[in-house]
Amino acid sequence: MSLGQQLAPHLPFLRRYGRALTGSQHQGDKYVRATLEAIVAAPDQFPRDVDPRLGLYRMFQGIWASANVDGAEETSASDAEGTEAVARARLSRMTPLSRQALLLTAMEGFTPEDAAYLIEVDTSEVESLVAEALAEIEKQTRARVLIIEDEPIIAMDIETIVRDLGHEVTGVAVTRDEAVALAMEDRPGLVLADIQLADDSSGIDAVKDILAEFEVPVIFITAFPERLLTGERPEPTFLITKPFQRSTVKAAISQALFFDEATIPASV
Repeated sequence: MSLGQQLAPHLPFLRRYGRALTGSQHQGDKYVRATLEAIVAAPDQFPRDVDPRLGLYRMFQGIWASANVDGAEETSASDAEGTEAVARARLSRMTPLSRQALLLTAMEGFTPEDAAYLIEVDTSEVESLVAEALAEIEKQTRARVLIIEDEPIIAMDIETIVRDLGHEVTGVAVTRDEAVALAMEDRPGLVLADIQLADDSSGIDAVKDILAEFEVPVIFITAFPERLLTGERPEPTFLITKPFQRSTVKAAISQALFFDEATIPASV
């Protein structure tokens, strides 16, 4: 099997990581493309002594690190607004390695040992980095959350996680129409949306309707994330895979709010 064939199944999830790390589909996918171009240009530099997925993420980490100076991503003057500016404001208050350790373990499912290899620290440091990231993000971000989920048990689970994180739940919707109505009635600061809803309507359509009225960060929940991580069209920046772990939801919420200008403290 060629290296390309070995890496192909892992690309959707690398896109997920890149988007969560940068807060942008465009920026995240740009780093993935740069990673693939680097592999094609110098295949002999691809780590062959580890699992292909681990090697792929290690190459991505190298590209990400080379594009950062003193822990903040280089951006042109034209990129100084929106999520880029929000990211820089937050990065000034939190070590980038902490975010990476959190995402690699909680969202991407790497072991602390693998995460340590990817970000080039001792394994003993990973747990403290994750704790640092969660503590810092939770201090900075509180939101009012709309949940769009038609499975009662899953909805209750998500609601519990959201409330335990200190956020307020504005409502739980099970259909597209109900979701839009709730959003218009009580505007949320974050939306958690399933893809398939009770009346065979789409959570994606519900979110499009909401975003047509106002901007709000969105996290999609799906059992088939690879279908929404092709890089071929406008796609979600933040995705949670079903079945999910509590830590995954926590990491996704933290990252989505990390890039939301409305949640930046006045002191930043």
